Amino acid sequence: MKIGLFFGTFNPIHVGHLTIANHIAEHSDLDQVWFVVTPMSPFKKNQSILDDNQRLEMVYRATKDYTKLQPCDIEFGMPQPNYTINTLTYLKEKYPDHKFSLLMGEDNLNTFHKWKNYELILEHYSLYVYPRITKSAAKSKYNDNHKVNFVDAPIMEISSTFIRKEIKAGRNIRPMLPEQVWLYLDQMHFYK
Repeated sequence: MKIGLFFGTFNPIHVGHLTIANHIAEHSDLDQVWFVVTPMSPFKKNQSILDDNQRLEMVYRATKDYTKLQPCDIEFGMPQPNYTINTLTYLKEKYPDHKFSLLMGEDNLNTFHKWKNYELILEHYSLYVYPRITKSAAKSKYNDNHKVNFVDAPIMEISSTFIRKEIKAGRNIRPMLPEQVWLYLDQMHFYK
């Protein structure tokens, strides 16, 4: 099975995340996309980042009606701070029959060369890069690399940071969130 890994804090997960992941799952050779919820770093104490399990719950609620989209808490039990290469190695050992790839925005591709062991990642894993509104010098650098797949996905410029600020300001951002996520946030009074 071919699995695309979509890493993030998902604080909160929103329709932009779902749209991109679903588009890539439907328009590529991937069988599924796993939303890898990144744990809150003990070195970054940020009051606006919800608990790991609360963010995982939101991802679960957002993806439960999509057979090709799955929540993943694989990093919760890993030593922190963690690096993507460690997660990939662990997943490869745990699921030897799966073939893993990374999903990332074009903006992340610009700094990919700064990732720990990025050469190893590129040697053993494919990247599915979705467009962002950015001036990307990296795109030309990786244009000829057969491991880097540029996906013509919708450009989604919704951010979790914006959503948190709008909730705190008392504005209605309900259309930007999956219905079950909105209900959970509202019920729990998150970000207010």
